[in-house]
Amino acid sequence: MPRKFVDLSIFLENDVLSDPPAFAPKIQYFTHEQTYEQIEPFFPGLKKEDLPDGEGWAVELVQLSTHNGTHLDAPYHFHSTMDKALGEKKPAIAIHDVPLEWCFQPGVKLDFRHFTDGYVVTADDVEAELKRIGHTLSPLEIVVVNTRAGSRYGHPDYVSAGAGMGYEATMYLLERGVRLTGTDAWSWDAPFVHTAKKYGETHDASLIWEGHKAGRDIGYCHIEKLHNLEALPPTGFYISCFPHKIRGASAGWTRAVAIFDDALMASA
Repeated sequence: MPRKFVDLSIFLENDVLSDPPAFAPKIQYFTHEQTYEQIEPFFPGLKKEDLPDGEGWAVELVQLSTHNGTHLDAPYHFHSTMDKALGEKKPAIAIHDVPLEWCFQPGVKLDFRHFTDGYVVTADDVEAELKRIGHTLSPLEIVVVNTRAGSRYGHPDYVSAGAGMGYEATMYLLERGVRLTGTDAWSWDAPFVHTAKKYGETHDASLIWEGHKAGRDIGYCHIEKLHNLEALPPTGFYISCFPHKIRGASAGWTRAVAIFDDALMASA
């Protein structure tokens, strides 16, 4: 089979709902007709008509959070320490220290589209889905979860859509050697609007960000705001998701891609 790529990333763009409004990216576009004034100071005496067709360069100014767009969260995002359950509690690693081998591995897709918005996936749910697809996890496989949120990207309910991965479900993966996971939802955890209702009823703070906080016990990364997971089979592909190298940051943007290649899978 010839090598095939499937793009798993959303756009960074204006006016498409991918984050709560206060955290949305902002991109300012400058066209070739608008940038003579940027170029002229480098070349005193230059006139606009001296440029080929009178055109300058195209360039953009971007205001971003490291958590805009499809991005990889580092353990440092979840907590200041990690690996407590491994017997060696240590400072959580930032995005520039994430091992590159975590970011290019065989992928496994778990289909949780049938779960309602706000449902918290359990370890039993993960085990049942692995049994359904006939797969046994291997260390460092990248596990991505396909939720209903994938179909709501760009719609007003995107941030509140999809199931979330609970503490037990996350630990089930981490205890089997998985170190990088992903979701097509805004968050690895259940959407905040649903968790807030549970917290209001119970005042149990352990419900808040429980999947993320599993990183205190075993350090791991996850990708948020994946896209097009519906196009993937359960197994039989690699995922590439190297993050941008931002020193000391809690996350880095990534162009996540699934790669289908028989020779690549044969070496797995």
